[in-house]
Amino acid sequence: MSTTKWITDPAHSDLNFRVKHLMISNVKGSFNSFQAFIEGDDFTTAPVRVEIDATSVTTNNTDRDAHLNSADFFDTAQFPKLIFEGKSVQKIDEENYKLTGLLTIKNISKEVVLNVEYGGLNKDPWGVEKMAFTVEGRINRKDWELNWNAALETGGVLVSDEVRISADVQFVKQNAS
Repeated sequence: MSTTKWITDPAHSDLNFRVKHLMISNVKGSFNSFQAFIEGDDFTTAPVRVEIDATSVTTNNTDRDAHLNSADFFDTAQFPKLIFEGKSVQKIDEENYKLTGLLTIKNISKEVVLNVEYGGLNKDPWGVEKMAFTVEGRINRKDWELNWNAALETGGVLVSDEVRISADVQFVKQNAS
Protein backbone atom coordinates (compact mmCIF):
# COMPACT_ATOMS: atom_id res chain seq x y z
CA MET A 1 0.00 0.00 0.00
CA SER A 2 1.46 3.34 -1.04
CA THR A 3 1.48 6.52 1.02
CA THR A 4 -0.12 9.68 -0.33
CA LYS A 5 2.53 12.28 -1.17
CA TRP A 6 2.01 16.02 -1.55
CA ILE A 7 4.60 18.51 -2.84
CA THR A 8 4.63 22.29 -3.15
CA ASP A 9 3.08 23.97 -6.14
CA PRO A 10 5.70 26.73 -6.59
CA ALA A 11 3.43 28.81 -8.84
CA HIS A 12 0.92 29.14 -5.98
CA SER A 13 3.17 29.27 -2.93
CA ASP A 14 5.29 31.88 -1.20
CA LEU A 15 7.47 32.11 1.90
CA ASN A 16 7.98 35.56 3.42
CA PHE A 17 9.46 37.24 6.47
CA ARG A 18 9.58 40.70 7.97
CA VAL A 19 11.72 42.29 10.62
CA LYS A 20 11.70 45.72 12.27
CA HIS A 21 14.29 48.15 10.90
CA LEU A 22 15.39 51.17 12.94
CA MET A 23 12.67 50.05 15.37
CA ILE A 24 10.12 52.05 13.34
CA SER A 25 9.40 50.19 10.10
CA ASN A 26 9.46 46.71 8.60
CA VAL A 27 11.82 45.26 6.05
CA LYS A 28 10.16 42.50 4.09
CA GLY A 29 11.82 39.63 2.34
CA SER A 30 11.15 36.24 0.87
CA PHE A 31 12.76 33.01 -0.19
CA ASN A 32 12.17 32.38 -3.88
CA SER A 33 13.14 28.71 -3.81
CA PHE A 34 11.69 26.22 -1.35
CA GLN A 35 9.94 22.90 -1.40
CA ALA A 36 7.56 21.40 1.15
CA PHE A 37 6.52 17.77 1.43
CA ILE A 38 3.68 16.03 3.24
CA GLU A 39 3.54 12.24 3.29
CA GLY A 40 0.24 10.74 4.34
CA ASP A 41 -3.51 10.84 3.88
CA ASP A 42 -4.15 12.93 7.01
CA PHE A 43 -2.03 16.08 7.24
CA THR A 44 -2.58 16.22 11.03
CA THR A 45 -0.51 13.04 11.49
CA ALA A 46 1.68 13.08 8.36
CA PRO A 47 5.39 13.94 8.36
CA VAL A 48 6.04 17.47 7.06
CA ARG A 49 9.37 18.69 5.71
CA VAL A 50 10.32 22.05 4.21
CA GLU A 51 13.66 22.64 2.47
CA ILE A 52 14.53 26.27 1.81
CA ASP A 53 17.34 27.39 -0.48
CA ALA A 54 18.91 30.05 1.75
CA THR A 55 20.68 31.62 -1.25
CA SER A 56 17.28 32.49 -2.72
CA VAL A 57 16.65 35.14 -0.04
CA THR A 58 15.56 38.46 -1.50
CA THR A 59 14.62 41.80 0.03
CA ASN A 60 14.71 43.82 -3.20
CA ASN A 61 18.06 45.28 -2.15
CA THR A 62 21.19 43.67 -3.61
CA ASP A 63 23.55 44.84 -0.85
CA ARG A 64 21.20 43.68 1.94
CA ASP A 65 20.68 40.32 0.19
CA ALA A 66 24.46 39.84 -0.04
CA HIS A 67 24.75 40.67 3.68
CA LEU A 68 22.03 38.11 4.53
CA ASN A 69 23.99 35.47 2.59
CA SER A 70 27.22 36.34 4.47
CA ALA A 71 28.58 34.78 7.67
CA ASP A 72 26.84 37.59 9.64
CA PHE A 73 23.51 35.91 8.91
CA PHE A 74 22.78 32.71 6.95
CA ASP A 75 26.39 31.93 5.93
CA THR A 76 25.06 30.28 2.77
CA ALA A 77 28.56 29.25 1.63
CA GLN A 78 28.59 26.74 4.52
CA PHE A 79 24.85 26.29 5.15
CA PRO A 80 22.94 26.57 1.86
CA LYS A 81 19.66 25.15 3.23
CA LEU A 82 17.23 25.93 6.02
CA ILE A 83 15.14 22.93 7.07
CA PHE A 84 11.84 22.67 8.91
CA GLU A 85 10.61 19.26 10.10
CA GLY A 86 7.10 19.13 11.51
CA LYS A 87 6.75 16.97 14.60
CA SER A 88 3.13 17.38 15.71
CA VAL A 89 -0.11 19.11 14.81
CA GLN A 90 -2.69 20.27 17.32
CA LYS A 91 -6.19 20.97 16.05
CA ILE A 92 -7.70 24.20 17.37
CA ASP A 93 -10.88 24.15 15.27
CA GLU A 94 -11.97 23.07 11.76
CA GLU A 95 -9.60 25.53 10.05
CA ASN A 96 -6.89 26.35 12.60
CA TYR A 97 -3.99 24.27 13.87
CA LYS A 98 -0.69 24.62 15.75
CA LEU A 99 2.27 22.98 14.01
CA THR A 100 5.28 22.22 16.20
CA GLY A 101 8.56 21.33 14.58
CA LEU A 102 12.30 21.78 14.40
CA LEU A 103 13.73 24.66 12.40
CA THR A 104 17.37 24.19 11.45
CA ILE A 105 19.47 27.19 10.44
CA LYS A 106 23.28 27.03 10.34
CA ASN A 107 23.16 23.49 11.79
CA ILE A 108 21.30 24.76 14.87
CA SER A 109 17.90 23.12 15.45
CA LYS A 110 15.30 24.76 17.67
CA GLU A 111 11.65 23.99 18.26
CA VAL A 112 9.14 26.44 16.83
CA VAL A 113 5.35 26.59 16.95
CA LEU A 114 3.53 27.92 13.90
CA ASN A 115 -0.10 28.90 13.43
CA VAL A 116 -1.62 27.09 10.46
CA GLU A 117 -4.89 27.84 8.72
CA TYR A 118 -6.15 25.00 6.55
CA GLY A 119 -7.51 26.48 3.33
CA GLY A 120 -9.06 23.26 2.09
CA LEU A 121 -8.84 20.59 -0.54
CA ASN A 122 -10.04 20.91 -4.12
CA LYS A 123 -9.43 19.71 -7.68
CA ASP A 124 -8.21 22.01 -10.41
CA PRO A 125 -9.89 21.99 -13.87
CA TRP A 126 -7.59 19.13 -14.94
CA GLY A 127 -8.62 16.88 -12.03
CA VAL A 128 -5.44 17.34 -9.99
CA GLU A 129 -6.02 17.41 -6.23
CA LYS A 130 -4.63 20.44 -4.38
CA MET A 131 -4.51 21.36 -0.71
CA ALA A 132 -3.60 24.76 0.76
CA PHE A 133 -2.42 26.29 4.03
CA THR A 134 -1.54 29.72 5.39
CA VAL A 135 1.25 29.62 7.98
CA GLU A 136 2.35 32.34 10.41
CA GLY A 137 4.85 32.45 13.24
CA ARG A 138 7.53 34.39 15.05
CA ILE A 139 11.07 33.43 15.89
CA ASN A 140 13.99 35.08 17.64
CA ARG A 141 16.81 35.13 15.09
CA LYS A 142 19.45 35.03 17.84
CA ASP A 143 18.32 31.49 18.72
CA TRP A 144 20.09 30.48 15.48
CA GLU A 145 23.11 32.75 16.00
CA LEU A 146 21.92 35.32 13.49
CA ASN A 147 23.38 37.94 15.80
CA TRP A 148 24.62 40.82 13.64
CA ASN A 149 23.25 44.22 14.62
CA ALA A 150 24.16 47.86 15.13
CA ALA A 151 23.24 50.14 18.01
CA LEU A 152 21.38 53.32 17.18
CA GLU A 153 22.51 56.71 18.45
CA THR A 154 19.02 57.36 19.82
CA GLY A 155 18.78 53.97 21.52
CA GLY A 156 17.57 50.65 20.24
CA VAL A 157 19.08 48.63 17.43
CA LEU A 158 19.08 48.62 13.66
CA VAL A 159 17.42 45.21 13.28
CA SER A 160 15.00 43.65 15.77
CA ASP A 161 15.56 40.13 17.11
CA GLU A 162 12.00 39.05 16.27
CA VAL A 163 11.36 37.77 12.77
CA ARG A 164 7.80 37.27 11.61
CA ILE A 165 7.29 34.42 9.17
CA SER A 166 4.33 33.99 6.82
CA ALA A 167 3.65 31.54 4.03
CA ASP A 168 0.89 30.57 1.69
CA VAL A 169 1.54 27.05 0.47
CA GLN A 170 -0.45 25.07 -2.05
CA PHE A 171 0.33 21.37 -2.34
CA VAL A 172 -0.20 19.05 -5.32
CA LYS A 173 -1.15 15.41 -4.72
CA GLN A 174 1.32 13.10 -6.43
CA ASN A 175 0.26 10.03 -8.34
CA ALA A 176 0.96 6.82 -6.45
CA SER A 177 3.99 4.96 -7.76
